[in-house]
Amino acid sequence: MNYLGVGISPGNVPVYHGTNPMVIERRVRIAELLLRCLICVLSVLTAFLVGTDSQVKEIFSIQKKARFTDMKALVFLVVANGVAAAYSLVQVVRCVVSMVKGSVLVNKPLAWTIFSGDQAMAYLNVAAVGAAAQSAVFAKLGQTELQWMKICNLYGKFCNQVGEGISMAVLASVCMVLQSGISAFTLFRLCGVNKAKGNSGW
Repeated sequence: MNYLGVGISPGNVPVYHGTNPMVIERRVRIAELLLRCLICVLSVLTAFLVGTDSQVKEIFSIQKKARFTDMKALVFLVVANGVAAAYSLVQVVRCVVSMVKGSVLVNKPLAWTIFSGDQAMAYLNVAAVGAAAQSAVFAKLGQTELQWMKICNLYGKFCNQVGEGISMAVLASVCMVLQSGISAFTLFRLCGVNKAKGNSGW
């Protein structure tokens, strides 16, 4: 049996081989910090690009202003990325503090909390991106069966900026999925270490 480079010999004596667990943990923490910083930046960019987007168009002498609030999917996208940015910022602070203190290892309850939070953020943002992308397709291509016109033919600048925001959101969602994988790795690896310690006590 092998848990993080810790083997159990036939005589139930722990045998160490492979990479030092603390070195692996430190590398994981650095990768986590970089990913969380990237998620925070991409989420802020998404919320900024979509949330500040607007365009005024004159139609039959009447000025019509397009805003992100006109589409509920875009409102959902802005809110989801705002929440993700705030959550990522808190996690970045936690990572920096733990690395400065030298306590890179986390306990099991904290690992479960982080894992659950990362999963929730990933699901939330993937759902928001999916809803926003579907609305963007309707705005770009229209829907003749429902007599929905191609909005982007009228509000080109508005649609382009929304497209940029959705692109940032897609990248942020990919990073969140990767971060969820790191959280799962940390949690299950921590469970493996605890199990190995329990077995060595027999």
